[in-house]
Order: sequence, then C-alpha cells, then structure tokens
Amino acid sequence: MAGNSFGTLFRLTTWGESHGPAIGVVVDGTPPRIPLAEADIQHWLDRRKPGQSRFTTQRREPDQVKVLSGVFEGLTTGAPIQLLIENVGQRSKDYGEIKDRFRPGHADYTYWAKYGIRDYRGGGRASARETASRVAAGAIARKILGDAVRIRGAVIQMGPHKIDRARWEWEAVEDNPFWCPDRQAAQLWEGFLDEIRKRGSSAGAVIEVVASGVPVGLGEPVYDKLDGDLARAIMTINAVKAVEIGAGFAAAALSGEENADEMRMESGRVRFLANNAGGILGGISTGQDIVVRFAVKPTSSILTPRRTVDIHGHDVDISTKGRHDPCVGIRAVPVGEAMLAVVLADHLLRHRAQCG
Repeated sequence: MAGNSFGTLFRLTTWGESHGPAIGVVVDGTPPRIPLAEADIQHWLDRRKPGQSRFTTQRREPDQVKVLSGVFEGLTTGAPIQLLIENVGQRSKDYGEIKDRFRPGHADYTYWAKYGIRDYRGGGRASARETASRVAAGAIARKILGDAVRIRGAVIQMGPHKIDRARWEWEAVEDNPFWCPDRQAAQLWEGFLDEIRKRGSSAGAVIEVVASGVPVGLGEPVYDKLDGDLARAIMTINAVKAVEIGAGFAAAALSGEENADEMRMESGRVRFLANNAGGILGGISTGQDIVVRFAVKPTSSILTPRRTVDIHGHDVDISTKGRHDPCVGIRAVPVGEAMLAVVLADHLLRHRAQCG
C-alpha cells in the first residue's frame, strides 16, 4: 500500500491500524535544536482522543505518546522522529458479524476490491484512529512554526444547523463538547445529536480552521501553491468530502468589486480591507489569516439497517454494532488544525531554503 507519506521538506509517514497493537508516525525534516518533549505532543493528542463526552465514540484510548528517536536531551537532533501510540481499547469482536459485509459509505468495498484483503476490525487504515498520528505530527509542526503562528479550529455546522457568526466567541470553543464558537448553537446541537445518537444514526459537520500570524510569502507556485497543498492535506483526512478556502464557493456569487480584497498602506505596511482570498493569493500567503473550511460526511458505521452486498456476491443487510462517533466531525477539529500546521511548517522550511 503506497501513499502513506505527506510533505516535502517536513514529511510525515503514518503507520498502524485501528485494532493493531499500535499506531504511529515517522516525522522527517525537523530542524535540529528545537525543544521537544512528550508533553508538548500529548497536549494536542488529549484534545483529539475519544471518549471525552457522550457525543463521541466511547472507545477508551489514553493515546499516550512515546518518542522513540530524533530527540536527545530535550532537543531535536535533525534525525527522523518516530512517535508510538499504543492501542489499548480495541474490541474487535464487535466486527465479527460484518467481516464479510461492506458498510455503505465506508471504504470496506474499495479496499477489498483493490487489495483482495482488508482489515475489517474497525476499518484498519481507513479508520479515524489513524488521525491520532497526524495530530502528533502536527504538534511538532507547531514547534517549528513557533508561538507567533496560532492555529484554531471550530465546528460551524452540524447536520443542517449552522452557527450565527455574529455570536462567534473563540473562548466558547473550549467550553462545550462540540468545539462550537456559538454558545446558543451548542445548546441546540446537544439535543439534535442526542436524538441522532439514540436512533442509531449519524450526522455530518463543517469545520473551520484559522491560522493567524502566518508570514507573507509561503507557497510555491505554480503546482505547489499553498492553497493547493492545504486542500490536498485536508482531503486526506478520513470522511472529508469538500474543502474551501476564504470565501470559497460563495465567491462565485460575488461581483469583481465585492470579491477584490482592497489594500491600503498603514504604518509602512500593506493592510487588506477584506479577506475573501482566505490569506492566499497566487498560491502565496498574504500575511492575513488563512481560513480553511471542510465538510465531513456522517459516520458510515451506524445501527440503522442498510442494504449492501457481501464478499460472496450476495445481497444482504447490515447494521454496525460497537462504539462509533455519532458525528465524527467533532473530533476532526484537532485533526484539521494539525494538517494545517503540517503544511505551513513544510512551506516555511521550503521558503527559508529558497529565499533565506
């Protein structure tokens, strides 16, 4: 299986399966002499780990990270950094009844059709469990970016229910189990998701991630544009079906006058009067906030019976038991943040290599 690596100078390779003994990541390209401890990584993993509310999978995983290489006396050495996260909460028996059946909307069928074999225990590499490795790599990327760059994410829509942007509070994101910046919307979502969960179904979500303090000049046109790499990075996350940057699809409805981010000089620096471009022009960062939104589909593993087929070519029904996220988009927030950090760190190192 190819395609398990991402990045150019800052490059990560994830490994492991949902119900294997462990998962992890090898991070290559980290500059030497950057302070790094397991606690620096654990902080971000704790934000993603399952079982923190009734609205996420009840699989209990401590997600305790171990640094196996690339760090000596508290500093990165420049060598590859290998991180290990042991799986301790597997319950593979939950999948015994569906091992020969393909979950509609899941990668079961395509994995089996391509490779002739698949790990049916939770989905193997297709499981959201793999994203813990990305969050760990993102923690290292944040160390490269430094404190001047701040990356924050929030859920802005759950199912058909959107937030009111007039009520946006970043402080609210940490005060509810949905990463919601609108306190009133979070209360509505609680009842909505409880109803979804009780009937054995699932809901999708839209996540917005914002990077502030990004310097001007990151990005490599023409084929390695910053927005192109960001879109690809986000699309590699499980269950993501759409990505937009800045105004995104809404830009198609704007006039040229409305869409243009006008500029003025202020204290000797360029100041933009709007940010429809999402902080990127011509594939290069403008110094404004980089704004990325992505849509996550409803979780495919649900209790509601669905029609499908099995590996023997028979028409069958399927109902997935076990512990699953009623809205996997909730735990996608720290994953989206991590992938944004990975892309920015990679392009920061590439910019330094070319432009000094």
